[in-house]
Amino acid sequence: MDEPGNAARVSVDAGVPLHRQLYLVLHDEISRGALASGEALPTEQTLCDMFGVSRITVRRALSDLSDAGLVDRRHGVGSFVSERSAEAHQASSLDNMRQVEVETEVDVVEWGVRAVPPAVAARWDHRDTALHVLRVRHERLTSEPLMITDAWLPAELADVVTESALRRVTLYGLMTAAGVVLERLDHEMTAEIAGPRTASLLATAIGSPLIRVNRVAYAGGAPHHVLSVALSPDRSRVLVSQRSADAETGTALSIAHDVLRPSN
Repeated sequence: MDEPGNAARVSVDAGVPLHRQLYLVLHDEISRGALASGEALPTEQTLCDMFGVSRITVRRALSDLSDAGLVDRRHGVGSFVSERSAEAHQASSLDNMRQVEVETEVDVVEWGVRAVPPAVAARWDHRDTALHVLRVRHERLTSEPLMITDAWLPAELADVVTESALRRVTLYGLMTAAGVVLERLDHEMTAEIAGPRTASLLATAIGSPLIRVNRVAYAGGAPHHVLSVALSPDRSRVLVSQRSADAETGTALSIAHDVLRPSN
């Protein structure tokens, strides 16, 4: 690890707990191979000195890495990058969805057919009404709220995607059972601050930074449904996986700049 570069990457002014920042830094080092499988991490004292944090902050970060299966902690010896870490990062999106289902439980906050708001209609062929499902996923053991999912679905799915079924089966599991075959998913990731209701559902402060992921799913050559996810960056991260061919052509990931240009 490059000490000068990493030392500036944690800050009490970042709005994210120091132990979470350190976790993310070390997670990144492991993910990109700077720390290889089986390699020893710096000692706790070295990490304290590198990042200017307390030993308890370091221990919490290492504990979270261990819980995530990325680090093996050996009493009296030190912490080592897990041999399983490389395999863990090769999991598919479906594997991740299954893991989320196992590790979390869902609370259905709103359910019903209603008018589609303009921002959603603009992404979805200007549809007038749809089935609206608002859910909050909680960590199963601690009940800590992790993310809000706001889905707008074809109204004809109301008999299948019921409030009671959503508490037992994932949304995509219910749609698959109904014969929906999705062809592609378009994602848009942005940042925002938490308004009063979102802050209340995520148990965070009003004005806190949030990650917003908007998704348009296609079936039959047309938009099938629209889903939006709100996440707190101190509890969650967004991972993007690309094949090398996609990276070269730019077909899987692009960046749009919303900049006002002067008129002629």
